Amino acid sequence: MQNTTEKWINFHSEGFCIEGLFCRNDGENGVVITHPHPLYGGDMHNQVVQTVAMVYQEKCFSSLRFNFRGVGNSKGSYDEGRGEAVDVESALNYMYEEGKRNIDLAGYSFGSWVNLTASNTSRIIKRMVMISPPLAFLDFSSLRQDLKISAIITGEKDEIAPAEMIRKAIGVWNSNAIFKVIEGADHFYTGRMDTLKDILCNILS
Repeated sequence: MQNTTEKWINFHSEGFCIEGLFCRNDGENGVVITHPHPLYGGDMHNQVVQTVAMVYQEKCFSSLRFNFRGVGNSKGSYDEGRGEAVDVESALNYMYEEGKRNIDLAGYSFGSWVNLTASNTSRIIKRMVMISPPLAFLDFSSLRQDLKISAIITGEKDEIAPAEMIRKAIGVWNSNAIFKVIEGADHFYTGRMDTLKDILCNILS
Protein backbone atom coordinates (compact mmCIF):
# COMPACT_ATOMS: atom_id res chain seq x y z
CA MET A 1 0.00 0.00 0.00
CA GLN A 2 1.38 3.39 -0.98
CA ASN A 3 2.35 6.07 1.52
CA THR A 4 1.57 9.67 0.59
CA THR A 5 2.71 11.30 3.82
CA GLU A 6 5.57 13.74 3.33
CA LYS A 7 7.94 14.87 6.07
CA TRP A 8 10.22 17.88 6.20
CA ILE A 9 13.88 17.03 5.69
CA ASN A 10 17.12 18.90 5.11
CA PHE A 11 20.18 18.03 3.06
CA HIS A 12 23.34 19.94 2.22
CA SER A 13 24.47 21.27 -1.15
CA GLU A 14 27.83 23.02 -1.36
CA GLY A 15 27.52 23.88 2.32
CA PHE A 16 24.00 25.27 2.00
CA CYS A 17 21.16 23.72 3.99
CA ILE A 18 18.37 22.82 1.56
CA GLU A 19 14.81 22.10 2.70
CA GLY A 20 12.59 19.47 1.15
CA LEU A 21 9.56 17.24 1.57
CA PHE A 22 10.30 13.52 1.51
CA CYS A 23 7.80 10.66 1.24
CA ARG A 24 9.13 7.16 1.87
CA ASN A 25 7.70 4.09 0.20
CA ASP A 26 9.04 0.53 0.21
CA GLY A 27 11.26 -0.66 -2.60
CA GLU A 28 14.01 0.95 -4.65
CA ASN A 29 11.91 3.33 -6.76
CA GLY A 30 12.36 7.01 -6.09
CA VAL A 31 11.89 10.38 -7.76
CA VAL A 32 13.41 13.82 -7.30
CA ILE A 33 11.13 16.67 -8.44
CA THR A 34 12.28 20.19 -9.28
CA HIS A 35 10.28 23.41 -9.37
CA PRO A 36 9.78 26.46 -11.65
CA HIS A 37 11.92 29.60 -11.80
CA PRO A 38 12.77 31.04 -8.35
CA LEU A 39 12.74 34.63 -9.61
CA TYR A 40 9.12 34.26 -10.74
CA GLY A 41 7.71 32.75 -7.58
CA GLY A 42 8.55 29.11 -8.28
CA ASP A 43 8.93 26.75 -5.33
CA MET A 44 8.25 23.17 -4.29
CA HIS A 45 4.66 24.04 -3.36
CA ASN A 46 3.80 24.81 -6.98
CA GLN A 47 0.61 22.99 -8.02
CA VAL A 48 2.27 21.12 -10.90
CA VAL A 49 5.12 19.99 -8.64
CA GLN A 50 2.61 18.80 -6.04
CA THR A 51 0.68 16.89 -8.71
CA VAL A 52 3.83 15.15 -9.94
CA ALA A 53 4.73 14.15 -6.38
CA MET A 54 1.22 12.83 -5.77
CA VAL A 55 1.23 10.68 -8.91
CA TYR A 56 4.61 9.15 -8.11
CA GLN A 57 3.55 8.45 -4.52
CA GLU A 58 0.40 6.72 -5.78
CA LYS A 59 2.73 4.53 -7.87
CA CYS A 60 4.61 3.61 -4.65
CA PHE A 61 7.70 5.68 -5.42
CA SER A 62 9.53 7.48 -2.66
CA SER A 63 9.49 11.16 -3.57
CA LEU A 64 11.62 14.19 -2.78
CA ARG A 65 10.62 17.71 -3.78
CA PHE A 66 12.75 20.55 -2.51
CA ASN A 67 13.35 24.28 -2.68
CA PHE A 68 16.37 25.38 -4.67
CA ARG A 69 18.97 27.45 -2.84
CA GLY A 70 17.60 30.84 -1.86
CA VAL A 71 13.97 29.71 -2.02
CA GLY A 72 11.81 29.37 1.10
CA ASN A 73 14.04 28.28 3.96
CA SER A 74 16.78 26.89 1.72
CA LYS A 75 19.99 28.81 2.29
CA GLY A 76 22.09 30.49 -0.40
CA SER A 77 20.89 32.58 -3.31
CA TYR A 78 19.80 32.20 -6.93
CA ASP A 79 22.72 31.06 -9.10
CA GLU A 80 21.38 31.15 -12.69
CA GLY A 81 21.05 27.38 -12.86
CA ARG A 82 24.62 26.47 -11.96
CA GLY A 83 24.24 26.06 -8.22
CA GLU A 84 20.74 24.76 -8.71
CA ALA A 85 22.14 21.87 -10.75
CA VAL A 86 24.36 21.03 -7.77
CA ASP A 87 21.26 21.11 -5.58
CA VAL A 88 19.68 18.51 -7.89
CA GLU A 89 22.75 16.28 -7.63
CA SER A 90 22.67 16.61 -3.83
CA ALA A 91 18.97 15.66 -3.79
CA LEU A 92 19.69 12.63 -5.96
CA ASN A 93 22.45 11.60 -3.57
CA TYR A 94 20.06 11.97 -0.63
CA MET A 95 17.61 9.64 -2.36
CA TYR A 96 20.41 7.17 -3.13
CA GLU A 97 21.53 7.20 0.50
CA GLU A 98 17.95 6.36 1.45
CA GLY A 99 18.38 3.10 -0.45
CA LYS A 100 16.71 4.07 -3.71
CA ARG A 101 18.42 2.68 -6.80
CA ASN A 102 15.78 3.24 -9.54
CA ILE A 103 15.60 7.02 -9.45
CA ASP A 104 13.58 9.24 -11.76
CA LEU A 105 14.25 12.94 -12.17
CA ALA A 106 11.16 15.02 -12.95
CA GLY A 107 11.17 18.77 -13.54
CA TYR A 108 8.67 21.46 -14.37
CA SER A 109 9.65 24.52 -16.45
CA PHE A 110 12.92 25.96 -15.03
CA GLY A 111 13.34 22.73 -13.09
CA SER A 112 13.45 20.68 -16.29
CA TRP A 113 16.15 22.99 -17.68
CA VAL A 114 18.29 22.59 -14.57
CA ASN A 115 17.75 18.82 -14.64
CA LEU A 116 19.41 18.59 -18.06
CA THR A 117 22.64 19.91 -16.57
CA ALA A 118 22.46 17.52 -13.64
CA SER A 119 21.77 14.64 -16.01
CA ASN A 120 25.09 15.26 -17.75
CA THR A 121 27.02 14.42 -14.58
CA SER A 122 24.82 12.03 -12.59
CA ARG A 123 25.02 8.28 -13.13
CA ILE A 124 22.17 7.32 -10.84
CA ILE A 125 19.25 8.72 -12.86
CA LYS A 126 17.09 5.99 -14.39
CA ARG A 127 14.90 8.26 -16.52
CA MET A 128 13.79 11.87 -16.82
CA VAL A 129 10.33 13.40 -17.18
CA MET A 130 10.18 16.98 -18.45
CA ILE A 131 7.09 19.11 -18.04
CA SER A 132 6.97 22.32 -20.10
CA PRO A 133 10.71 22.70 -20.75
CA PRO A 134 10.93 26.49 -21.39
CA LEU A 135 12.69 26.51 -24.75
CA ALA A 136 11.30 29.96 -25.64
CA PHE A 137 12.53 31.46 -22.37
CA LEU A 138 15.87 29.86 -21.42
CA ASP A 139 18.99 28.92 -23.37
CA PHE A 140 18.87 25.34 -24.58
CA SER A 141 21.62 25.89 -27.17
CA SER A 142 23.74 23.18 -25.59
CA LEU A 143 21.20 20.54 -26.62
CA ARG A 144 22.70 17.08 -26.69
CA GLN A 145 21.50 13.51 -26.86
CA ASP A 146 20.22 12.28 -23.53
CA LEU A 147 18.54 8.90 -23.71
CA LYS A 148 17.45 9.20 -20.09
CA ILE A 149 14.75 11.64 -21.24
CA SER A 150 11.76 9.30 -21.45
CA ALA A 151 8.77 11.65 -21.51
CA ILE A 152 8.00 15.29 -22.25
CA ILE A 153 4.69 17.04 -21.66
CA THR A 154 3.58 20.53 -22.64
CA GLY A 155 0.40 22.51 -23.24
CA GLU A 156 -1.10 23.34 -26.62
CA LYS A 157 -1.20 27.02 -25.62
CA ASP A 158 2.13 27.11 -23.79
CA GLU A 159 4.09 30.05 -25.22
CA ILE A 160 7.05 29.43 -22.90
CA ALA A 161 7.38 25.77 -23.87
CA PRO A 162 6.00 25.71 -27.45
CA ALA A 163 5.15 22.27 -28.78
CA GLU A 164 6.86 22.84 -32.14
CA MET A 165 10.14 23.85 -30.51
CA ILE A 166 9.99 20.79 -28.28
CA ARG A 167 9.35 18.49 -31.24
CA LYS A 168 12.60 19.69 -32.81
CA ALA A 169 14.47 19.28 -29.53
CA ILE A 170 13.23 15.71 -29.09
CA GLY A 171 15.03 14.80 -32.31
CA VAL A 172 18.26 15.78 -30.58
CA TRP A 173 17.51 14.57 -27.06
CA ASN A 174 15.82 11.23 -27.65
CA SER A 175 13.59 10.57 -30.64
CA ASN A 176 12.01 7.64 -28.76
CA ALA A 177 10.78 9.81 -25.87
CA ILE A 178 7.04 9.97 -25.24
CA PHE A 179 5.69 13.40 -26.19
CA LYS A 180 2.26 14.59 -25.06
CA VAL A 181 0.60 17.92 -25.86
CA ILE A 182 -2.40 18.72 -23.67
CA GLU A 183 -5.18 20.37 -25.65
CA GLY A 184 -6.07 23.86 -24.44
CA ALA A 185 -3.41 23.90 -21.69
CA ASP A 186 -1.23 26.92 -20.98
CA HIS A 187 2.12 26.95 -19.18
CA PHE A 188 0.38 26.69 -15.80
CA TYR A 189 -2.04 23.91 -16.84
CA THR A 190 -4.97 26.07 -15.78
CA GLY A 191 -8.05 23.88 -15.78
CA ARG A 192 -6.03 20.95 -17.15
CA MET A 193 -4.37 19.61 -14.00
CA ASP A 194 -6.48 16.45 -14.01
CA THR A 195 -5.41 15.76 -17.59
CA LEU A 196 -1.78 16.25 -16.62
CA LYS A 197 -2.26 13.81 -13.75
CA ASP A 198 -3.85 11.20 -16.01
CA ILE A 199 -1.01 11.44 -18.54
CA LEU A 200 1.61 11.08 -15.82
CA CYS A 201 -0.22 8.04 -14.43
CA ASN A 202 -0.18 6.39 -17.86
CA ILE A 203 3.51 7.18 -18.37
CA LEU A 204 4.38 5.53 -15.06
CA SER A 205 2.15 2.49 -15.58
